[in-house]
Amino acid sequence: MKKLLLIACSVFLFFKADAKIVRIEITSIESPAFGGRQFGNVGAYEKLRGKAYGELNPLDPQNAKITDIQLAPRNKRGMVEYSTDFYILKPINLLRGNRKLFEEIPNRGGKTFGNFNKSSGGNDPSTAEQAGDAFLMNQGYTLAWCGWDISATSENNKLTITVPVAKKADGSTITGPSYEYIESDNDRLQSYKLAYAAASTDKAHATLTYKAFLNDAPQTLPAGSWEYVNDRTIRLLPADTPFKPSGIYEFYYDAKDPLVAGIGLASTRDFVSFLRNNGFDDNGNRNPLFGNIDYTFSYTESQPARYINDFQTLGFNVDEMGRRVIDGILNWLGGGSGVGINYRFAQPGRTERNRQNHLYPEAVFPFAYPVLTDPNSGLTAGRSGGYPMPLLMPKVMEVNSANEYWVKAASLLHSDLNGNDLPDPANVRFYLLSGMQHGRGHGKGVTQQLQNPTRPDAVLRALFVDLDEWVTKNIAPPESQVPRRNNGTAALAVAQHGSLTGTVAQKELGWPIFRG
Repeated sequence: MKKLLLIACSVFLFFKADAKIVRIEITSIESPAFGGRQFGNVGAYEKLRGKAYGELNPLDPQNAKITDIQLAPRNKRGMVEYSTDFYILKPINLLRGNRKLFEEIPNRGGKTFGNFNKSSGGNDPSTAEQAGDAFLMNQGYTLAWCGWDISATSENNKLTITVPVAKKADGSTITGPSYEYIESDNDRLQSYKLAYAAASTDKAHATLTYKAFLNDAPQTLPAGSWEYVNDRTIRLLPADTPFKPSGIYEFYYDAKDPLVAGIGLASTRDFVSFLRNNGFDDNGNRNPLFGNIDYTFSYTESQPARYINDFQTLGFNVDEMGRRVIDGILNWLGGGSGVGINYRFAQPGRTERNRQNHLYPEAVFPFAYPVLTDPNSGLTAGRSGGYPMPLLMPKVMEVNSANEYWVKAASLLHSDLNGNDLPDPANVRFYLLSGMQHGRGHGKGVTQQLQNPTRPDAVLRALFVDLDEWVTKNIAPPESQVPRRNNGTAALAVAQHGSLTGTVAQKELGWPIFRG
């Protein structure tokens, strides 16, 4: 297998290394971490925090697919620069580790592995107790995170990324249409911050609409009923008027200075590749994991699972030397949707649900791994199309809750656009945790009935063990367990009275309107 991989990689060796981490800056080291707690035979762990600086050649085909990278400022070497926060938990003695990297993709900058590892401490676990039962550490995994999401902040130990603003060829400002979906579950929202600055605060170039229900026709609000506080904020008039709880406001305006958000796809590619393959950066700083990583895995939960969908489709799981970046992917709660990262004026922090954010480019073709043709758009694409050869494809487990079948196109992972079952790709398994909601329930909250308290941890752990053995030992995992038409376990949506979509409008059901 390694000889075959070397042959595959050699096809790419005539390319110059046009995308890489050029400098790593470790800003803090906590050694030992977790109060010196010993993790089985692995021993104590240490915590590294810092920033990685990357460069991308905008002319390289591997990078040219990033929207607006051709319009990003370049340094004297003709490269586009970016920087990303990173966070690493590693055995102090790497020789006691298992030579495997567990790369968790942050969710809006935050860590979610606590659910997987039964640990606490949020985005900066530090005490012995916050290591939980140390499922990963006891086995010797090195854990790593890096920023990718332009909408994430650095507050509360979150990880973000700094990318350039796109400019016109003459250096002037780029403007264009942008959109904000505004909804609040309380009556305290009195102003709203825009994702991008308005190109002009002249209200003639913007429209604010309102509707009470999703299926209502939006009503344009008079220009005198709202105002710009500044070029990044709007509010209703008179001042201190709250946005109506659960009402749907939509704001259409001309924005300026789009960030080259798609660089967030390259950051994971280049950071993981650096940790696995490089000894030193361009300034002579040593890779803290050098020579100690044989296999790489990623774990995702919700938003980052949709990110990994785009990451694969757009070909970012292959580095500039033609090497596979991530060997095994446990994708939890991603469905078939993407994350809307590779667009001008992108807002990757958005998420589509049953009544919100429907106009953002998330649930867009392709949804499945095989290369298919969309009968609606005529486009041909698939996750596997992001790999130049099958040998470079990772092993993947797509695990979803019932929620993803309702609002995240999960059924289209394993069926075509006409609703027919698709055969499983050789490198992918699909699993449904039936009845699970998107995350654990906590009492009633704003709902009438109790939420589902079921935890996914035990299943996810078992599947991750299966994934590891699939990648490292070629032991086949359990067969897929999802609804299929060919065995009668999949149900078709049937159009109801008053609906063209197979669903029923909320107010037609006669249910009370719950705030939230």
